[in-house]
Amino acid sequence: MTAPKKIKNALVSVYHKDGLEDILTKLHHDGVAFYSTGGTQSFIESLGFPCQSVEGLTGCPSILGGRVKTLHPKVFGGILNRRENAGDQAQIAQYEIPEIDLVIVDLYPFRETVASGASEADIIEKIDIGGISLIRAAAKNFNDVIIVASKAQYLAFNQLLTEKGASSDLADRKWFAKEAFAVSSGYDTAIFNYFDAGENSYFRQASDEVNRLRYGENPHQKAVFFGDLNAMFEQLQGKEISYNNLLDINAAVDLISEFDELTFAVLKHNNACGIASRTTVKEAWEAALAGDPVSAFGGVLICNAKIDAAAAEEIHKIFFEVIIAPAYDIEALEILKQKKNRIILIQKQTAGEKLQFRSLLNGVLVQDKDLNIQTADDLKTVTTTSPTTQEIEDLLFANKLVKNTKSNAIVLAKAKQLCASGVGQTSRVDALRQAIEKAHSFGFDLKGAVMASDAFFPFPDCVEIAHDAGITAVVQPGGSIKDDLSIEYCNKNKVSMVMTGIRHFKH
Repeated sequence: MTAPKKIKNALVSVYHKDGLEDILTKLHHDGVAFYSTGGTQSFIESLGFPCQSVEGLTGCPSILGGRVKTLHPKVFGGILNRRENAGDQAQIAQYEIPEIDLVIVDLYPFRETVASGASEADIIEKIDIGGISLIRAAAKNFNDVIIVASKAQYLAFNQLLTEKGASSDLADRKWFAKEAFAVSSGYDTAIFNYFDAGENSYFRQASDEVNRLRYGENPHQKAVFFGDLNAMFEQLQGKEISYNNLLDINAAVDLISEFDELTFAVLKHNNACGIASRTTVKEAWEAALAGDPVSAFGGVLICNAKIDAAAAEEIHKIFFEVIIAPAYDIEALEILKQKKNRIILIQKQTAGEKLQFRSLLNGVLVQDKDLNIQTADDLKTVTTTSPTTQEIEDLLFANKLVKNTKSNAIVLAKAKQLCASGVGQTSRVDALRQAIEKAHSFGFDLKGAVMASDAFFPFPDCVEIAHDAGITAVVQPGGSIKDDLSIEYCNKNKVSMVMTGIRHFKH
């Protein structure tokens, strides 16, 4: 094991100074000399610590409006020289370059500037040049130099100073180097994606938010979630959110985002087993639960309205994993919190993602998210019988649901309530028969119900089976060369059919 290396000289140049004072104080007390620039130098000196300017070290002033401050051999030579290399040591002695053993630097807030809607000129000025170069140089020479590349690492470095003083082991320096390259690569990714402007010229994604999960889809699989869950949800209580919970939560959020009126949904394995739109949360919950009270056990619940005490009393009667809503009454929370492991989430208003990624084979699939929501104006009646006003409402309801159901999918709905779904079948006929059988098993009368299909009907068999079960209206994208066969059957049997022109496969 290599001996610890003492920090003698530190270059400090940061945008964020919160949390820096304690670090600087410990370094000063251990005899570390400081080099700095501009505002950071003033901050160090305001603490009563001596600090040499980088300009004084290099003999060159900051130029080009601050674009060039640290880009100089006396700075980078001090960082990159190899302490055990005789040639390097001879050169830094020849040019009177001090060794720099610690670099504390952060980067201009590029992401934040883009997010603020700033002008392109302001955004470009927030592309850091000197800082990113210092990070890479110090991280490359981790054998001799320790790099603190972000305010997110202040805490870890402060703890190191507390434990070891102004010195570090090779393992310490290598860990900070790894963290530094994560910072630099994420920063460059943000810049690239700004210039790429959604063209997907190359696949570059990065996340600084790391959530290590208990396990993956199964206990023998490791799993990590990269993303900021706290930006989307506030967890009020419950156990740690699992991999499978996250999949269901994602499906639930996607589904409920389709609905403006008060709606409650129950999901299991990424598919809705119950959903209904009603005037009160309690009524919506009871109608959603009726869709499949068996599958609701252990499910994920979501509502787009505040959960009140009356609804909570009924919801509390079953076992479920997660409940999501924009808000909860105090009385409702007192009821729901009686089961300590229940995950209770408040969904925040956030902008949804517009891209989807899926790893497969030796690469990654990227596609636009299916954000197309049909309205009544998008429904083209193709039969002699037109749907009634109530049927149109049910057709739109069912179409939103089938869009968020695993293909091949058929949805049967009535009075803005899911009667049953046929989910993930290799045959659309099988999906329909599954839905009919399930609806009957839970006591639903399908007379006057509607049917939604995620893709076209290649043959008239589905509309025949649906009509025999009592279905009176159908919505589908259309596009089969044999559409006329299904339309002809509907015309003969006074079944209305509308087409949207939009397929909603989900695999």
